[in-house]
Amino acid sequence: MLNIPILRWGKPYESLEVDEVVHFITGEPIAKVGQANGGLLQRDMRKASQARAALKDIPCDELIERVKKAGELYLKETLPLGDGTQSPDEFVHMQSASTGLPEHMCKANMQKNFFVLSHMDQMLDALTRGLDLNILSRGYGVEGRGVVVSYQAQAPAVGLVLPSNSPGVHTLWLPVIPMQIGLVLKPGPQEPWTPYRMTAAFTEAGIPPESISIYPGGADVGAAVLASCQRSMIFGGTPTVERYRGNPAVQAHGPGFSKILLGDDVVDDWEQYIDLMADSIYLNSGRGCINCSSIWASRHTKEIAQALAERLGPVPALPPDDPNAGLAAFTVPGVAKAVWAQIEGGLKEDGVTDMTSQYGPRLEEKERCAYLRPVIIHSQSPEPALAKAEYMFPYASVVECPQDKMLESIGPTLVCSAITEDETFQAQLTDAVHIDRLNIGPIPTIKLDWLQPHEGNIVEFLFRARAYQLPQERLALAR
Repeated sequence: MLNIPILRWGKPYESLEVDEVVHFITGEPIAKVGQANGGLLQRDMRKASQARAALKDIPCDELIERVKKAGELYLKETLPLGDGTQSPDEFVHMQSASTGLPEHMCKANMQKNFFVLSHMDQMLDALTRGLDLNILSRGYGVEGRGVVVSYQAQAPAVGLVLPSNSPGVHTLWLPVIPMQIGLVLKPGPQEPWTPYRMTAAFTEAGIPPESISIYPGGADVGAAVLASCQRSMIFGGTPTVERYRGNPAVQAHGPGFSKILLGDDVVDDWEQYIDLMADSIYLNSGRGCINCSSIWASRHTKEIAQALAERLGPVPALPPDDPNAGLAAFTVPGVAKAVWAQIEGGLKEDGVTDMTSQYGPRLEEKERCAYLRPVIIHSQSPEPALAKAEYMFPYASVVECPQDKMLESIGPTLVCSAITEDETFQAQLTDAVHIDRLNIGPIPTIKLDWLQPHEGNIVEFLFRARAYQLPQERLALAR
């Protein structure tokens, strides 16, 4: 069994308090992970400026090349982990064993992270809109138009309070190191694997180890990250998002409430889009904020819901090493049962029907875990709570709503795939401020363009544009 220490700016620190990570099926211990506390983290943040200083000694272009090398190491090589090592296959097995995600999905998420790392130069070029990265490093410079511009780093290191539910969220923080800003990572209790493996890959590739800290621990550590870091990101539920709304120092990522809207001009051909809808709901076990949680149309909604139920309702709960496994286990005791109880309560509202009930029980409880099989709800209006709900498994509602009422009814939406050729409706969608990512046409909600920001532009979050003037004789030097 591995013993994994806290990392304090690259230096291992053995804690007297440890958390045992176990296999969700067998209960077999996988690793002991040292546990930090809020006070330890707060003391260490006094040295955060050293993380940025170490990174600024290396040009951004060179950091990008080292990050690309780290991607290869992360994907293919055996790397140090605590008092042992971890191969890629062991990483996949451990991640699956603690999070409940099927092993083939863990491998797919490794590929996502590798893609981002191996295309880091293109990603940063897109995120900065072609800005010379030396301007971020120096703090000022001259753009191609001959205008002096300045971007001021808002923090020497960014803090991240990470979740356990979907390893794919790590793509959000991978561009930080090439921008010469340090990382303070608080892993999810069931998913310490990606932060540690990525850090090992970075270090092996030549990234200064003193630029990264990892603090596993409880809620007090998460609170300390948000209180001590000048810029931080947190992942959680709707209450978490609401708590930090309006706080410029915290970027809160919560449920996506992603949706598919069928315009009146295409809804009569809904059968053409069933595969797209099913994939948007089901792939990656419905765990991502970009998975579709509701489908909206003015008519044919009962038929759409029935067709989706026929497709997804029979999906079984299979072991995590089965290549056909499509469902992730709920590994925290009582969570799946509580979620199902909430859904059952919502089904008592008028106008709501569980279209998947005929395909067997939705809740399957095992000795040490539980599964929720796909649920498709039909709602006759946007009013019932289940019409706008989102859960951490393949769940979706099919909501009947007139097209001219959709935008005022759908609520906050991370990804909206609007299938329509109605130019007036498209213009209204484009202007809708409560939609973050907008797909016009038959594009799955889960299809990402990595050269566009996933949810908020991390460059704009970490750097502030400001006015900066230079004497004429200094302009040539600033180019």
